[in-house]
Amino acid sequence: MVKTHVYFVPGLAANTKIFEHISLPRKNAQLHFIDWLLPTSINESIEEYAARMCEIIKHENPILVGVSFGGIMVQEMSKIIPCKKVIIISSIKSNKELPMRLKLAQITGAYKLFPSKIIANIESYEHYFFNDYLKKRAELYKVYLSIRDKKYLQWSIYNVLYWQQKEPLKNIIHIHGNDDEVFTAKHIKNYIKIEKGTHIMILNKAKTISKILEKECFLMD
Repeated sequence: MVKTHVYFVPGLAANTKIFEHISLPRKNAQLHFIDWLLPTSINESIEEYAARMCEIIKHENPILVGVSFGGIMVQEMSKIIPCKKVIIISSIKSNKELPMRLKLAQITGAYKLFPSKIIANIESYEHYFFNDYLKKRAELYKVYLSIRDKKYLQWSIYNVLYWQQKEPLKNIIHIHGNDDEVFTAKHIKNYIKIEKGTHIMILNKAKTISKILEKECFLMD
């Protein structure tokens, strides 16, 4: 049986460990996980960066799966190489789906200071996390958000806020949580809803997401 090659791109600053609980039938799929590259400069365009990411793809007509900013990236990559399907999780399909607070961060320039400073120095901020919930989140960040390079963080945040995609690409499969606190669901259209799914649901809703991925990747062929 010819296997389908599925390439996964993690979220902003995240490493590929975020996919450790995602499973697809091995008889049908071969999974590949792409780590973030460092931008060549702070001014590298997202199109140029996506072209470099495409160089990692070693199989024709793959399925691309991206989480959060990785969802934006796989959409940009799909403009360069032919793809069987593009699936995004906890992400957006156009800049119209950005929530107002992120649009304000763009206008005010606040993104230049936050969250890259905190992500890059998460250990230094741990003593500010007083309650158990925030402490657990801090531990998650330390494990899964390991891309600490400040140039990369500033570049990535800029390209989320200033993404120029005005209309969704055709045939994007969008999986989204109705409790997503980053890309709020009220701004998202045409998506597969995950009940009580937050922005980190790739970790705590992996079983549900895996079932949807299996259906979208194989049962609809």
